[in-house]
Amino acid sequence: MRSQPKVIAMVLAGGEGKRLWPLTRDRSKPAVPFGGIYRLIDFVLSNLVNGGYRKIAVLTQYKSHSLDRHIALTWRMSTLLGNYVTPVPAQMRRGPRWFAGSADAIYQNFNILVDERPDHVLVFGADHVYRMDPRQMVERHIATGAGVTVAGIRVPIEQASAFGVIEADAAGRIVSFSEKPPAPKPTPDDPTMAYVSMGNYVFDTSTLRKVLTRDAENEASRHDLGGDIIPALVAEGVASVYDFADNEVPGQAERERGYWRDVGTIDAYFDANMDTIAVDPIFSFYNDHWPIYTYRPQVPPAKFVFDAEGRRGAAFDSVVATGVILSGGTVRRSVVSSGVHLHSYSSVEDSILFDGVDVGRGAVVRRAIIDKNVTVPPGAQIGVDLEADRERYTVTDSGIVVIGKGEIVPG
Repeated sequence: MRSQPKVIAMVLAGGEGKRLWPLTRDRSKPAVPFGGIYRLIDFVLSNLVNGGYRKIAVLTQYKSHSLDRHIALTWRMSTLLGNYVTPVPAQMRRGPRWFAGSADAIYQNFNILVDERPDHVLVFGADHVYRMDPRQMVERHIATGAGVTVAGIRVPIEQASAFGVIEADAAGRIVSFSEKPPAPKPTPDDPTMAYVSMGNYVFDTSTLRKVLTRDAENEASRHDLGGDIIPALVAEGVASVYDFADNEVPGQAERERGYWRDVGTIDAYFDANMDTIAVDPIFSFYNDHWPIYTYRPQVPPAKFVFDAEGRRGAAFDSVVATGVILSGGTVRRSVVSSGVHLHSYSSVEDSILFDGVDVGRGAVVRRAIIDKNVTVPPGAQIGVDLEADRERYTVTDSGIVVIGKGEIVPG
């Protein structure tokens, strides 16, 4: 009987997330809450664990305390078979410096490869919303004999300049890879779409060692996987693509197939949350065959009280977490996280409220994202007068008001 190849995973979780400011003012991007109870990192870790890959190093760097705490509380694996999910901060093993890029983050942690001696290494990003069975990508990688396999997905051409753009031949060999090109090439069969990297890779371990060692010695390199490592392996002819459209996730509805969102901006983050609240959502949390795991705090059930005209504790077309109290306040088309309290005659529409937000009596919140433990005073209005909001808060071009953690909302 042929033994199974040994695979470990490295999750790149050191991103600053500057475009998600102020949500990343006090936390790293992978630690940003999502969908009422989750953190962004829960999606990649759930995919890996559901796929049977349970030796996972999470490479952290910026503002990692809340991420480290979340991993410690949530991702405690059984040690019986040597399984683990462990944060690995920048340890300066190669000198007194932080990670210089995503490639350097792995290079500085070569000791993990020495200790584990894997045949293949999964290198996945930590801040995308999706379901994926990584086993199918690994199987494809082994079957092709590639040095690296890159997960690819089609996106609208106008979005493609934010990603690495892939050109592949009929056999799946990557013949060209351009990181964030200003004028991305469309797919041959559809000028409105481009084929891009999802930021998920499977490396043959020996290939990874060689290319990262060579890159570390190149002072002109940015030490970036997409910008330097993948183009180098494409030039050697050892890079292959795995089409995410081929991935089949147990229990996933056809409507959700191929769903993947890069939530790198406030607008993208807002839209991805809104994707979860429909009657028939294009991304559903309710798949028992491929669950998304997270930390479950010890809080009471949600409660809805009062049923008078204008003073009705109710939620419509919304996700409502445990510990929420809708005390005569109404929620529509929103994501409401644990411990939120809406007081009488208040209204929240098309919004995302993080843990512990308190919405005062008669207050109005529209098209807003409000971070943890913010108090909206009685009678306050957010998202009603955008010009006034711009003087106090972050407001996106599409009109989403963002109130950061600890910010004071005037009465």
